[in-house]
Amino acid sequence: MEDIVLSLKNITKRYPGVVALDDVSIDFSRGEVHALLGENGAGKSTLIKVISGAIENDIGTIMVGNETYHKMNPKISRGHGIEVIYQEYNLINSLTVAENICLGAKSKGLVDYKAMEKITNDIFQPYHININPKTLVRDLTPAHQQLVEIAKAISKDAKIIIMDEPTAQLTVAEVEHLYDIIRTLKKKNVTIIFISHRMEEIFTITDKVTIMRDGQYVTTVNTSQTDRKSLIALMVGRELTETYPKRDCVREEVVLEVRNIYGFKNENVSFQLHKGEILGFSGLVGSGRTELMRAIFGADKKYGGEVFINGVKSYIKSPKDAIAKGIGLIPEDRKWQGCFLNMTIEWNIAISNIKTLSKKFIVSDKKIKNQAEIYSDRLNIKTPSILQKVGNLSGGNQQKVVLAKVLAGNSDIIIFDEPTRGIDVGARHEIYILMSELVEQGKSIIMISSDMEELIGMSDRVIVLCEGKISGELNKEEFSQNQILELASID
Repeated sequence: MEDIVLSLKNITKRYPGVVALDDVSIDFSRGEVHALLGENGAGKSTLIKVISGAIENDIGTIMVGNETYHKMNPKISRGHGIEVIYQEYNLINSLTVAENICLGAKSKGLVDYKAMEKITNDIFQPYHININPKTLVRDLTPAHQQLVEIAKAISKDAKIIIMDEPTAQLTVAEVEHLYDIIRTLKKKNVTIIFISHRMEEIFTITDKVTIMRDGQYVTTVNTSQTDRKSLIALMVGRELTETYPKRDCVREEVVLEVRNIYGFKNENVSFQLHKGEILGFSGLVGSGRTELMRAIFGADKKYGGEVFINGVKSYIKSPKDAIAKGIGLIPEDRKWQGCFLNMTIEWNIAISNIKTLSKKFIVSDKKIKNQAEIYSDRLNIKTPSILQKVGNLSGGNQQKVVLAKVLAGNSDIIIFDEPTRGIDVGARHEIYILMSELVEQGKSIIMISSDMEELIGMSDRVIVLCEGKISGELNKEEFSQNQILELASID
């Protein structure tokens, strides 16, 4: 019989108009890597918060450490060795690595910084973590910040570590290091609850997969006894026949030309975008992809270069200028740069084209409502109401709101920066279909993606950046993962 360390029975959590968790029962065993898989809105995040005590369930029980609780709270959860590593890291940027890891530890008298640094190095050593304990957290890369979070959990003698989308900001090499750490933790009988939308990760690192759909438990399967197609069908309740829509792209008319752009991380970048084309941009983290698009969009300063739209030289000094000229940006960080979390869906969709919804400086509530309902239906935004705050939506539906905002602004050139990061396979498929429909309508798309399969599957051409410069350009018939990675890492 398996050694159950965490058992959830009949967990139910309701919010006004929504049942986030509906009679969910799952068991987690000692020393296993157990994936939680489901579309955005399936209830995974709510379940994590119930386990950690961040929110209270309405019905059900939680058994951990041979104790049964009707309600969990953070103190009890941590007392049983449950630690959560969220996508937004819970570190204090102004403190050192050692101070963050030892924060909250009991101390007799004065703080012994050398002792803290030794403790930190001792924790790092078995996991081959090479970070100076004296470094301020704000000076670390996202990957190193994540390693500090993991070390923090280890320092607290964690028995169960929950990792929420742990590879979202990591390079290929960093992902492999994370896998090694997880395997080491598993040997030490630590249970890992692993949340990811990337199928290759599920099959690489997990022992079991629990599927959730619409707040309900569907099933638990051994990873070795299932396949990608079966998991997707269980997640979405239907079979997705084609991951990437097939289409023909005729590249003739140039709608955007960038000449010799110099920006914060870019030097002498030139390229063309054609009407009805999806132009992919690839490169390692720090290659300057996002910075280039922000410079073109006017969100970051350009130090040189020219931008031509439909053959006409355009002066874009701000996002307002870009939007007025028909360029829309769906940023990498949708939560903080793409939408207003505390405002409604209706308000978010209207904000980019408020002038067209107004007459003599008076905004038409009826027009705003009608527009929001049209785009909510068109993009299949799952919500009880268009008056729902965007912060209450799942990641996939937040992404759709950002897209609706751009479409409502009548953009002909749309920049997607990591369009499906943190989004489940069903919502990904919907976004891919929408992107294909947009280019068939004559719109043009620039897509930055760190997902190699997505990049190859959706792009008509791929431009590769390395250290702020273009290192190569590939047509569809030339696409290969090895070729793209080779161009991305040219010395």
